[in-house]
Amino acid sequence: MTNRQHRRTFLKGVAAVAGLQAFSLSPTYQSLFAADSEAPFKISLAEWSLHRTIFGGKLDNLDFAKTAKREFDIDAIEYVNQFFKDKAKDEKYLADLKQRAEDHGVKTLLIMIDGEGNLGDPNDGKRKTAVENHYKWVEAAKFLGCHSIRVNAASGGSYEDQVTLAADGLRRLSEFAKPHGLNVIVENHGGLSSNGKWLAEVITKVALDNCGTLPDFGNFSLGGGKSYDRYQGVEELMPFAKSVSAKSHDFDDAGNETNTDYSKMMKIVLAAGYHSYVGIEYEGGKLDEYEGIRATKRLLERVLKELA
Repeated sequence: MTNRQHRRTFLKGVAAVAGLQAFSLSPTYQSLFAADSEAPFKISLAEWSLHRTIFGGKLDNLDFAKTAKREFDIDAIEYVNQFFKDKAKDEKYLADLKQRAEDHGVKTLLIMIDGEGNLGDPNDGKRKTAVENHYKWVEAAKFLGCHSIRVNAASGGSYEDQVTLAADGLRRLSEFAKPHGLNVIVENHGGLSSNGKWLAEVITKVALDNCGTLPDFGNFSLGGGKSYDRYQGVEELMPFAKSVSAKSHDFDDAGNETNTDYSKMMKIVLAAGYHSYVGIEYEGGKLDEYEGIRATKRLLERVLKELA
C-alpha cells in the first residue's frame, strides 16, 4: 500500500480535510478517531499522574474523571485503589464514582491495585489471603465498568520458584475474575516483574486468556543499580498486553521524553497488533503534575500523527 493510500484510509469518514499536514490532533483527536476504527492507538490517563495533587488534598478521587475531561480533554481513565482504599465495598461511593464518570462522558478502564499482599508469596496461606484480598476489587471494577484490574506479581525465592508461585496466585485470581468478565493484568513493577522475560514466562504458565500484562515504559529497575532494557522488556510483554502505560519523567526542549524514545516504543507497541488505550503516567518532578500530563499528551499526539 502506498503512503497516499495509507493516508486515505486514516482519514476516511472525515470531511473536507485539506491534507495530512493541515490535520491537527488536539483537542478533538479522540472524537475524530471514534469514527475511525483504524486509529493507531487511543490515549487515557492513569490517576497516579496526579498522586501528589490527590495526596496533598487538592483533588478528590471522586473528581478525577471530571479533571481528566475538563483539564486534559481525555475521556478514558485508570483509577488507583490507594485513593479510595476503604471504598471497595461501599456501593454508594462506587455508584457516585461511576455516575460522575458517566456524566462527563468518561470511560473507566481499570483499577490499579496495590497493598493487598503478594500474589506470589512463598507461604501458601499468605498467598491465598492475598488472592482473596483482591476479590473485592474485581467486584468493584466490574461495577464501574472496567475491563481489568492491574496487580503486582511480587514473590520470593529462586527465579524458577517465583515463576511457579506468581503463576499460582495469578491463576487463582484470574479464575475468580473470569465469570465477572474481568482481566487480571500484571505491570512490570519491581523485583523480577521488571524482568520482561520472567514476567512473560509467568503469564505463559498461567495460560488463561484473561490474565495478561500492562507493559510500563519505565519500570525496569532490577535493583542494585541494574536495569532491564526497556525496549526489549516491552517487546516481550506486548503479546500479552491488555493495556499499556506511557511512563514519563522529564522532557527536553523539543518535547521528547528524556528516558524513553516514544516513537521507537510505540512502534514496538503497534507491531504487536495493539491499538487500544495507552495511559499517560507522569511521575516527573521538574514540571508540576498538570503540566507533566499535558507534555506527555502532546508527545503521544505527535507520535500518533507520525504513525498514522
